[in-house]
Amino acid sequence: MAKRRKLMLRRPKTTKSANQIPGTMTYVGNKETVETKLDVIDYNADRYERFSSTTPEDAFKYTDEKSITWFNIDGLSNVEEIEKLGDYYELHPLVMEDIVNTGQRPKIEEYQDYLFIVAKMLYYKNGEIENEHLSMIVGKNYVLTFQEADGDVFEPIRERIETAKGRIRSRSADYLMFALLDSIIDNYFLVIDDMSDRIEALEESLFTSRPSDDITFEIQDLKRNILRIRRAVFPLREVVSRLEKMDSELIDANTGNFIRDLYDHIIQISENIDIYREMIWGLMDMYMTTISNKMNEVMKVLTIMASIFIPLTFIAGIYGMNFEYMPELQWRYSYYVLWGVMIVVFLLMLWYFKRKKWL
Repeated sequence: MAKRRKLMLRRPKTTKSANQIPGTMTYVGNKETVETKLDVIDYNADRYERFSSTTPEDAFKYTDEKSITWFNIDGLSNVEEIEKLGDYYELHPLVMEDIVNTGQRPKIEEYQDYLFIVAKMLYYKNGEIENEHLSMIVGKNYVLTFQEADGDVFEPIRERIETAKGRIRSRSADYLMFALLDSIIDNYFLVIDDMSDRIEALEESLFTSRPSDDITFEIQDLKRNILRIRRAVFPLREVVSRLEKMDSELIDANTGNFIRDLYDHIIQISENIDIYREMIWGLMDMYMTTISNKMNEVMKVLTIMASIFIPLTFIAGIYGMNFEYMPELQWRYSYYVLWGVMIVVFLLMLWYFKRKKWL
């Protein structure tokens, strides 16, 4: 069986103290060596500008309300640099704490001047599936996205902004927020489609070939992965639902129509995950049934062999007794007759079993 993709869904390394003051920024994750990088895209219908930097102060010059600015920050371990951005945009201390905590559950919070959204990105990287923590701040004319490391699912959006393809250049920051969430959810489809292929391959191997000894480990791996994907997808469904019903000045009514479509997509993904979860649980039952059937076939063969030799053993046992007077033993042809009787009994037993379709 071909080598399967593995889900890189490790639990974040927790360094937070139990007695820490709420709102204290402490990085919780597995990528402490990643350098903080800033990618800035500033645009409107007539203008486009992009640059990269490692200094958050370089982004503070983008304050023009006539354009939309997207700040993408890669690397969360350098909390001092992240804190500078938080101070500049006057983000709540609890928001800053959640941004650098990669174990935070997907959620949405509404503040006076911005929205705070947490989501999980699932995407392919080097043939494997990566689980990436994403925090998003949505303001009136800006969007901040915080990621743990390089690599995301937003390249098509960057290309659309650069080439002025579609309506994104003529819309406000809330539409950029929708586009980012839409890209995340679209990649969920790729992940669960891959999961579907793995399930179908296992089902086929169970029915068409002899299951390998490692199949139980593969099924267990599928169980763990589907549960972890479920933890990423199901809370986001609540986020999109709240976003759809939210009455906020930051969300335009036209964008609300797109968010409703987004909610339909996340519902479809959630339903597929539940279906695949049931199918995976059924795979183990199917495997155990297959093993039980094979065991029954073995027991059937052994039982038939024992049934054939029981009468033969009985005959051999009688004439193997050491009685002094056994008339048959004195007969000249008794040995050959005994062999003939045993062969006839053997053939009659085979005929009977075949007639009953036990062979």
